[in-house]
Amino acid sequence: MSEAVSGAIPRIGEVAPDFVAETTQGVIKFSEWQGGKWVVLFSHPADFTPVCTTELAEFARKNDEFAKRDAKLIGLSIDSIHSHMAWLQNIKERLGVEIPYPLIADIDMKVAQKFGMLHPEASSTATVRAVFFINPDRKVQALVYYPLTNGRNIDEVIRLLDSLQTSAKHSVATPANWRPGDKVIIPPPRNVEALQQRMARTDMEHVDFYLGFKQLEKPSS
Repeated sequence: MSEAVSGAIPRIGEVAPDFVAETTQGVIKFSEWQGGKWVVLFSHPADFTPVCTTELAEFARKNDEFAKRDAKLIGLSIDSIHSHMAWLQNIKERLGVEIPYPLIADIDMKVAQKFGMLHPEASSTATVRAVFFINPDRKVQALVYYPLTNGRNIDEVIRLLDSLQTSAKHSVATPANWRPGDKVIIPPPRNVEALQQRMARTDMEHVDFYLGFKQLEKPSS
């Protein structure tokens, strides 16, 4: 499995770049730290910036939701570890929120370059707001980029994670606005025999030969 070219944006299906970096929870080697779990890796333009501060706090508030999904959070900002520590302390004092996940100190921008987080037309010294969804095999499953000025919707990050995990587990697709408990889409048939078998199924809602919905079993409470 080959990794994405350094400096380029890792594409869906590619192995996420590995790296060693200093974080607020010690030095980590990403592939070892991941530990076979899903990872949501997100970047911030800089420490002590207002939009970033609200995002860090909201990710922290929703940390247990990610843990329920066997997913780990890790942030990144192009600042020193000392700046990071001061920022986290400031968030604790001003917003009453402790940050439970590591924040990468990427002052030399090596990790940001590996993930294509530097967009010169936006800023040459700050990362855009990138979010990478990485599966337990360390392959990129989705990526979302936001400009410096606009904060992310953390509920949507969780919804997309749910969607990705559902597709991976059940080999299905999810329709627009899908949420857990909604019907999923069964992939279309690839030959005439599969089409005939599909149309004979009674456990599906047949809209047309290429579009069919199915209700997955609801998880036990």
